[in-house]
Formats: sequence, C-alpha cells, structure tokens
Amino acid sequence: MSAPKTTLAFVLALLSVTACGDDDDDGASPAQRMGVGAACDSADDCPPDLMLDCLPFKGGYCGLEGCANDQDCPPGSACVAHDDGNTYCFLICTDKVQCNYTRPVEDESNCSSNITFTDDQAGGIKACVPPS
Repeated sequence: MSAPKTTLAFVLALLSVTACGDDDDDGASPAQRMGVGAACDSADDCPPDLMLDCLPFKGGYCGLEGCANDQDCPPGSACVAHDDGNTYCFLICTDKVQCNYTRPVEDESNCSSNITFTDDQAGGIKACVPPS
C-alpha cells in the first residue's frame, strides 16, 4: 500500500508546482526576485549568489554598497548617493507597495524621488529608500 501513497504524494506535489505558475508573473522586478531590498538581520539572510550584504538601515536592507553607477547594480535597481555619504544599490519603484514585498510594516521603505542618483535618470525615476 505504500506505493500508491507514494505515487499519490508525487502527483499532488507535481500538481502544486504546476499550479504555482511562472514566477515572472508575480509583478516583482528582477532585483526584487534577486532579494534586493529585503529586510535582514545579517548577510546570511540575503541571497548569497549576488553577494548582497545586509546594509545598516532599520530592519536591514539586502543590497550592495559602494556602487559607482547603475551598471554596478542588479537589474531593477539603481545606484544612489545616500545622506550618510555612501552609495547603495536601491530598488527602482513607482509606488511604495513595490518597496515592501519582503519588508515588515514597522520597517517599510519609501518610494522616493527626493534622492541623488549617481547616473542621470530620465522620466522621474524613484527608488526604495529604507528607514534610517
């Protein structure tokens, strides 16, 4: 009787994976799918394949520090000169909800155009700025 149960479990698992759909349809940018902007407590909470760090903002912020321009950042993020004197790769956004897919309410980022991008940005681009 264990063979039918195993087969049933496999079929159910296969159906659940198929029903999930394509991850590209979730509305998240490539940078969000890579983990940029996620809340963190340490670098171990950030995806290791991009070598993202847990940046020192309230609630943490998985990202990169020390970018010179947008080419140093994952797609869907931009290099920003922050008030603290450092440069960071922050998520690009058009609305605050895009900044907080992976952040708790108490540590929400803001979608802001009141920042300094290292590259010239056209079209009123904004970035997700984490709380300090």
